[in-house]
Amino acid sequence: MSLTKILIANRGEIAVRIIRAAQELGLKTVQVYSAADETSLAVQLADEAVEIGPPVAKKSYLDVAAVLAAADKTGADAIHPGYGFLAENAEFADAVAAAGISFVGPSGDVIRRMGDKASARKAAKEAGVPTVPGSDGVIGDLTEACALAQQIGFPVMIKATAGGGGRGIRIANSAEEFMTLAPQASSEASAAFGDGGLYLEKVIERARHIEVQILGDGENFIHCFERECSLQRRRQKVWEEAPSAALTPDVRERLCASAVALAAAVKYCGAGTIEYLYDDISGDFYFIEMNTRIQVEHPVTESITGIDLLAEMIKVADGQPLSIRQEDVSFRGHAIEVRINAEDPAANFMPFPGVVGDLRVPGGPGVRFDHMLYQGYQIPPFYDSLLGKLIVNADTREKAIIRLKRAIGELGLGDLKTTAPLFTALAETPDVLSGSVHTKWLEPWLEANSDKLSGH
Repeated sequence: MSLTKILIANRGEIAVRIIRAAQELGLKTVQVYSAADETSLAVQLADEAVEIGPPVAKKSYLDVAAVLAAADKTGADAIHPGYGFLAENAEFADAVAAAGISFVGPSGDVIRRMGDKASARKAAKEAGVPTVPGSDGVIGDLTEACALAQQIGFPVMIKATAGGGGRGIRIANSAEEFMTLAPQASSEASAAFGDGGLYLEKVIERARHIEVQILGDGENFIHCFERECSLQRRRQKVWEEAPSAALTPDVRERLCASAVALAAAVKYCGAGTIEYLYDDISGDFYFIEMNTRIQVEHPVTESITGIDLLAEMIKVADGQPLSIRQEDVSFRGHAIEVRINAEDPAANFMPFPGVVGDLRVPGGPGVRFDHMLYQGYQIPPFYDSLLGKLIVNADTREKAIIRLKRAIGELGLGDLKTTAPLFTALAETPDVLSGSVHTKWLEPWLEANSDKLSGH
């Protein structure tokens, strides 16, 4: 390996994960951190650490100049952006490359093309990947856009062409609602992402959220099968699993092949995820977007395939070809990941930063806990509330759910309120046990079952 030192431009559990992958490849690691993260586990595990600014992300983790200065100071020859923050910032990828440093991910041009949902949709169509009926690009005049919405058929989803996380999205059920909601979505997207561009998609009722993990080196492209992420709250995933219980072998083959075709069409480098809506009534699937980074839920794919996705990303950034061929990729068993957040589900998921008490990490066969915790750690209130991801795998989905309940029962975080009780309750719910869920299933269930969400 020609790379020698990698800087991690992120924090939390993903920073810990990257440090471990890099060190196993023989690389030295540099952890950048804000003043709020001086005592973080990632800072303790890295070979070197550099403070880059105050707690507010805009002046630290989102400060491109500060990150590049840390790389220059420490002699890092690669930067891994993780997820969030600068991970899908095309200008950051360009700046890293211009500084003569390897960016662990795709080029700025690919991030730009696939990060813009309208241009990504165009690329998918050109690659022969099915897309949800909608506008061909960014909508212009509202009256003309409303006429197109009527042609598509209500309800339609008004979506920001930039960004994510559920922001800049509205659902219009009529022309009158469209004319009211479209300006709202544009304004929200402009404030959040600096881009008020919108496009339209037909709403697929009772859709499942299925995504395909891909790897590429610019010339060779493979898939690592799919994940299902249909259990969502406010369009944020909370429970992910692989493989999807909803797909037949034929649909799985066609879905994954379409993802590889799109990765090849854009000459993708690194790990990426291509997301789809799946209509399990018709069996049709539709491309919705591509994430040009590692995903929070990548461990479920690693669990069923045995592939270290972070290691592959780093090796590709080192200029090496993919070490895995498609015929070598298979999956075994079933894996589930749940996101343990510092939130109180019994109090409408109110953030609950605090001090980690008596930490007890689940163990045993088929249990993995990717986290950023240690006893006595003060969780900073400035960032995302994700503390860790509990991942289980077993021979069957039924056994994986049983194992999940056992592992959650072992998890101990002192007096911290977390989302763990939510997953215990879900693991005992008939629709979840049978896999009969969709992207709109969870929120009504939460309203009807708030009494089941108390505990630690």
